[in-house]
Amino acid sequence: MAAHNELGRTGEDIAVARLLAEGYILRHRNWRCGRKELDIVAEKDGTLVVVEVKTRRNTQFGLPEDAVTAGKIRRIVSSTDAYLRKYRIDLPVRFDVVTVVGNEETPCVNHIENAFYPPLF
Repeated sequence: MAAHNELGRTGEDIAVARLLAEGYILRHRNWRCGRKELDIVAEKDGTLVVVEVKTRRNTQFGLPEDAVTAGKIRRIVSSTDAYLRKYRIDLPVRFDVVTVVGNEETPCVNHIENAFYPPLF
């Protein structure tokens, strides 16, 4: 596995552990349907929470949350729509971002709730 893939996988492991510690129920991890993909789908307090995970070794080239661009948001929202339809889910939806900066031993984890709202098309 390429180093950047390993870093991403480690970041997702850390994010899942954090969410579980915060009382979230994990529904899916790396959910895919064709070209659509969601990093983490969880649930808490009757809300479906779609989590995008961004992992970086450092912030030399910017903050990880800055990588959640308008195009990425559109893809996440489209993928969420497919997820809701596939599983016939009728719950409120929230979009979060979990950022992980550093290495596995000393990561800096930031859980950003309501990181973005679906754009109006």
